[in-house]
Amino acid sequence: MKITFYGHASLGIETNGKHIIVDPFITANELASHIDINELKADYILLTHAHGDHVLDVEAIAKNTGATIVSNAEIATYYSNKGFNAHPMNHGGSWQFDFGRVKYVNAIHSSQFPDGTYGGNQGGFVIEADKNIYVAGDTALTYDMKLIPLRTRLDLAILPIGSNFTMDAEDAVIASDFVECNNVLGYHYDTFGYIKIDHEATKKLFTDKGKNITLLEIGDSIEL
Repeated sequence: MKITFYGHASLGIETNGKHIIVDPFITANELASHIDINELKADYILLTHAHGDHVLDVEAIAKNTGATIVSNAEIATYYSNKGFNAHPMNHGGSWQFDFGRVKYVNAIHSSQFPDGTYGGNQGGFVIEADKNIYVAGDTALTYDMKLIPLRTRLDLAILPIGSNFTMDAEDAVIASDFVECNNVLGYHYDTFGYIKIDHEATKKLFTDKGKNITLLEIGDSIEL
């Protein structure tokens, strides 16, 4: 499994011969100006919630690629009504896709499209493919994270660390305990003033607890 960071909370995941884009907010992110969305491959687009900083480039990428949009029922319906391929999910539900199994899990945040349309209840994704990962989405620290390792042994937890709108790095350390995964990829940080972080201090929080956190440069990848 290869995971590429496109800035903010945007990810590319390559697994079992398929390409997945998560929460594409790229063209309005000055830090990601070197990323050309027209060059991105996508068989699926996974959306954690409907905020503009997570759905901005969905329609452009879906038009370019024909990707299937996977999200909660409200978001899937929103895009289905616009003529896009969509697969609806809801909390606790799983589906076996051609690349692996996806479970939509709880997150604590808000969810509304930029045009004011209700975006349903926000969530995260547990993906079981050639490796098992947790994409937390925008969320506070929640005890529900403790449910994840009861079913899935994770190889990587992708956690927001920017604070203000989500949990901070200290809470992310606790979240990694809850999901029983010491290998963390941080995201949702630095994009704008509210969520700028001290990278070295963040890394120290994790290393002091015997954990590993990766903070990728935009456009860089890791392989599991």
